[in-house]
Amino acid sequence: MDMQLPAPIAAYFEADRRGNADAVAACFSDDAVVTDERRTHTGREAIRRWTADASATVSYMVAPFAIGMDGNRMVVTSQVSGTFPGSPIDLRYVFTVEGGKIAALEIVP
Repeated sequence: MDMQLPAPIAAYFEADRRGNADAVAACFSDDAVVTDERRTHTGREAIRRWTADASATVSYMVAPFAIGMDGNRMVVTSQVSGTFPGSPIDLRYVFTVEGGKIAALEIVP
């Protein structure tokens, strides 16, 4: 990943690449919200479980290739490939960062 991402977003992608659910959760604020596959996960512990469950269910790799802004939100478009139907797929990771932590993440096609 050769893009200049804000530190918490870069840390998120690195922790996810390593499959480290605790490190992923540490990138988020205490009351952060993640929305993925029409499910909402609120708070660090729920986000940690979401990450751990995803890693246990399928093997996947995320390769960010574009960044942009949508108001105050950063949109990181990534190719996600792995052992799931429809692989590979391009997904948009829409981040809200507040106080040096990720406050919200929405993953959408």
